[in-house]
Amino acid sequence: MDFSHPPADPVPCARQWIDHACSSSGNPNPDAIYLSTVDPDGRPSIRTVLMKGFDEDGLVFFTNKRSRKGRALEVNPRAAILFHWDHLQRQLLVEGDVTHVDQKRDDEYFQSRGRDSQIGAVASLQSESMPNRGDLEARFHQVQQEFADGPVRRPAHWGGYRVSLGRLEFWEAGDHRLHDRICYERDENGGWTWRYMFP
Repeated sequence: MDFSHPPADPVPCARQWIDHACSSSGNPNPDAIYLSTVDPDGRPSIRTVLMKGFDEDGLVFFTNKRSRKGRALEVNPRAAILFHWDHLQRQLLVEGDVTHVDQKRDDEYFQSRGRDSQIGAVASLQSESMPNRGDLEARFHQVQQEFADGPVRRPAHWGGYRVSLGRLEFWEAGDHRLHDRICYERDENGGWTWRYMFP
């Protein structure tokens, strides 16, 4: 991102920042993102998930749709996502509407996971109360036995979401806390408008 000459389309710059973070040393999980949602009662919540795709159509992550975030997104299908790369002194904020990815992509990604990760996704009642860890381990072993003779089937409540690129904000640290900050927003014609912002 050239903050002195901002491009008309911010998506390639966002892609470059993500690729740079993923190829640089100093961060073991550069694709980790902070996902913020709002539940039916208006209460915000945030958690870390892993980005599994980024292009002009949006950002993709996968999860249990019965989880707290899944329930929130069913009622209020909008989200904010923050990439924070401390080692690069950069962050990227993405805000937009949220939709489900198609089942073909759900299946493809689920099958790309390690077998134990697949079993864990089936076994965990994500975000539900758990009496003790033994219950989780017992469910894991039960699912292991259930699928002992074949592939693990993706549960219908497990899949991907796509966050559209409605708003992108680039931030880069500067001397004396005079940081660079620029915000892009989609206009009604699908193009982009941008503005500088005070840090």
